[in-house]
Amino acid sequence: MRKLTMRKLTTRKLTTINHISSQSQPLDCQVVGRSHKHESAEKQVSGEALFVDDYATSANCLHAAVILSDIAKGSIQHIDLSEVTRSSGVIKVLSSDDIPGEKDIGPIFKGDPLLADGEIKYHRQPIAVVLARTHHLAWQAAKKAQIEYCSQQATTDFEPASQQPHLLPSRQFAVKAEGTPLPASERSISELSIEGDLHVGGQEHFYLEGQISLAEPTEDGGIYVRSSSQHPTEVQTLVAEVLAIPFNKVTVDMRRMGGGFGGKESQAAQWACLAALGVHHTGKAVKLRLPRSVDMSATGKRHPFYNQYQLTADQQGVINRANIEVNGLCGHSADLSGAIVDRAMFHSDNAYSLGAATITGNRLKTDTVSHTAYRGFGGPQGMITIEKAMQSLSIHADMDALDIRLKNLYRQGNNVTPYGMEVEQTDTLKAVIEQLADSAEYRQRRIEIERWNRDNLVLKKGLALTPVKFGISFTATHLNQAGALIHIYTDGSVQVSHGGTEMGQGLHTKIQQIVAQTLNIPMALVLVTSTRTDKVPNSSPTAASSGADLNGMAAHNAAKTLLERLCTFAKQHYNLSEEPQIKQGKVTLDKQQIDWAELVQQAYLARVSLSTTGFYKTPKIWFDMEKSVGRPFFYFSIGASCSEVTIDTLTGEMRLDRVDILHDVGNSLNPAIDIGQIEGAFVQGLGWLTNEELLWNDKGELLSNSPMNYKIPTIGDYPKQMNIALYDKANPEHSIYRSKAVGEPPFMHGISVWCAIYDAIASISNHQLEADLHAPATGERILQACLDQYDRIGYTRSETLGAKADVNQFKAMPQHEPEKQQEV
Repeated sequence: MRKLTMRKLTTRKLTTINHISSQSQPLDCQVVGRSHKHESAEKQVSGEALFVDDYATSANCLHAAVILSDIAKGSIQHIDLSEVTRSSGVIKVLSSDDIPGEKDIGPIFKGDPLLADGEIKYHRQPIAVVLARTHHLAWQAAKKAQIEYCSQQATTDFEPASQQPHLLPSRQFAVKAEGTPLPASERSISELSIEGDLHVGGQEHFYLEGQISLAEPTEDGGIYVRSSSQHPTEVQTLVAEVLAIPFNKVTVDMRRMGGGFGGKESQAAQWACLAALGVHHTGKAVKLRLPRSVDMSATGKRHPFYNQYQLTADQQGVINRANIEVNGLCGHSADLSGAIVDRAMFHSDNAYSLGAATITGNRLKTDTVSHTAYRGFGGPQGMITIEKAMQSLSIHADMDALDIRLKNLYRQGNNVTPYGMEVEQTDTLKAVIEQLADSAEYRQRRIEIERWNRDNLVLKKGLALTPVKFGISFTATHLNQAGALIHIYTDGSVQVSHGGTEMGQGLHTKIQQIVAQTLNIPMALVLVTSTRTDKVPNSSPTAASSGADLNGMAAHNAAKTLLERLCTFAKQHYNLSEEPQIKQGKVTLDKQQIDWAELVQQAYLARVSLSTTGFYKTPKIWFDMEKSVGRPFFYFSIGASCSEVTIDTLTGEMRLDRVDILHDVGNSLNPAIDIGQIEGAFVQGLGWLTNEELLWNDKGELLSNSPMNYKIPTIGDYPKQMNIALYDKANPEHSIYRSKAVGEPPFMHGISVWCAIYDAIASISNHQLEADLHAPATGERILQACLDQYDRIGYTRSETLGAKADVNQFKAMPQHEPEKQQEV
């Protein structure tokens, strides 16, 4: 049994993981594995941290605004920009005809014009860019454009989209031909058979810092760009292609983002290109910052999905065949949809062996903004489908849903995924679930909840414990590489540059720890600088939860090279019989000791290079796209969550009573940061599945385009009790200090909340009927699913209105807010 490291968020007690790897240093000089505050924490709370909009601009800096389409699909018949050009402060208006180079900035597949050129593909598509002396004047002028359109009917839903040509070819994983369940007439009567579907809503990124870029001219005819981007290299590449200049004339700098969540992986490039285009035509600096409503309307979201499943199982509930189809609603262009739907397919099994399985993925075209990367990258949309199927199967098998899940976990002899990758940590999968079930008192609470639901007609409780098995690596193999650059200065201080970006997740802090640990010096001597394309070229995006895995190992390799140089020099210079020992910045040379800085100075005088690059590429991974088989992931991140909810069957109101999470991060690099990432990811997943709802009207216009009509979680949505624990077990793969990625996997712990809501609704029929619930489970959807249960059991709404009794029930609820009781 592994040690359980627990921290209750209500008491803010942080833990320390003491075992890092076989290469760990003694505790008194250990940096990795301890909780350290975020490297920008003090600057952020004091307001000193600089984001793009905080940098001083030159006196003649221009500000850009975009003229946006008023229709979702059609063509421009006539455009009159005369009022725009005559507006106060306007310097220039640019259109597609003013682009000197590439007009299409599609990141992988073409289909994303920088500015519309006649054809309109989605509502709020940029048509032209206005350059003016102030931000306000630019956006005021942009509203004066006179444009006549020929409008067409827009497609935003699954049904019409499925009848049109797909954006990209379908793909399929199949264990073997008989993976498709048999027709009902040919099935054994002893088999359990279920089928169902699930609408999965999209999600707005809602980063605190909106899309923004500041571009400035350089003396050699190039461009210097500050961009709030997860992918500086892509910004560099596209700016150069749009302006028809060499890549080496474009430098992109990214110190920190006010959040990204995938929304700045490919989506940040357009605004940087438009700002750079303004520089090209005016020779002046240009800043482009999107207002929140424009940002929400004109940038991509998490993909909505419509998924279908068919499963057959034996009488004990063990699945023997499965057929799953995932349909991503991609928007007007491919963007990253190929890989996103792939990832949904990769995770449609979650932690379960599906027997003879067939998984099909379709990429559907809709007349909306092109959807894009979002934390989990399609994995959550695939994973929730099999979890709904597990809830349904438990009803048909008349078993507790946890027991159904345990029976179907990957296990020895049944540990190969539908795409041919072996799941090696089957024991960990089971251990994590069983430990959480024990620490969360699942069995005892299940009995108590069943008793509550028998005694209460209106307020129903639900409980669910769901696992997470999430693959770590980019599924595009070539992206699994990273570089780093390290300088040691003669005073002993160290500067690190790497290809990853800091979006608040603590990546720079972990890199700082890794370099300090590798060199055996205090963290205070290590500075991680902004991400720049002229320091570390050809970097991959900071995505796929691989920021620390890739860049941390690259920085570690660079630091090891420098350490070896210094130790080799010291051994020769001091004629040592043994290797010098460095601990906490002190160098032991046989019987004498010197400071780290002194060793560095001596090495400099001896002409030892104190600068080097490091490189890392992920081993073992490969995938044959034609055969849809391989090992797309280096390893799996594992975890489980248990959620308890209470729903009001008369109103659809939901309250999250308690959440317990046990998550495997390997040997944690920084427990405080990892726990923070788990907490934040869970709350974001909670929002996706409960109250964040994207709505388009029949004209293709996004209606949920501001904080007034799009609801992200607030402190009122936070669980009444929240417990998070780290599963203390080293990563069996040789990752950086045997850690595991933590960015995306915890997002899917929010699925346990959705399943608990499903469980509460199904309790209306005493778990005899499936709940007709889709995602997000908003109050309206919960209420409708409850009414459906009542209708199917022949129980009228009026029969649930024992008013006096119900008020007493509501008042008797533990930990309920006084104001809620007064309302009742």
